[in-house]
Amino acid sequence: MVVRALGSKYTIYEARDGKEATELLRAIPLPAAMVCDVMMPGLSGLQLVRNLRKDPSLARIPVLFLTAKTTPRDVVSGINAGARHYMTKPFKLAELISKVDSMVAGKKPA
Repeated sequence: MVVRALGSKYTIYEARDGKEATELLRAIPLPAAMVCDVMMPGLSGLQLVRNLRKDPSLARIPVLFLTAKTTPRDVVSGINAGARHYMTKPFKLAELISKVDSMVAGKKPA
């Protein structure tokens, strides 16, 4: 659903886990934004984003976590890892699109 919704406006690349995402990010043009889950096999979304923030060529990619991890501690961990936005499931598709649009445009949502 997310791929379909965002794919109508943007070029979408998909990865199954954090390791594949890291490899993909090195092989494609620098993306304008990234939507990522916290819970992924192997390399978690948190670790993926921490790794991105350490790599000068990838550090500026804005990241939105879209996840089922909903506690205040989870949200703080996501933001501290380097995510610009943290959305929990279930979510409103319009809100996701708005946040992605704002990341791509380089501004904070209203």
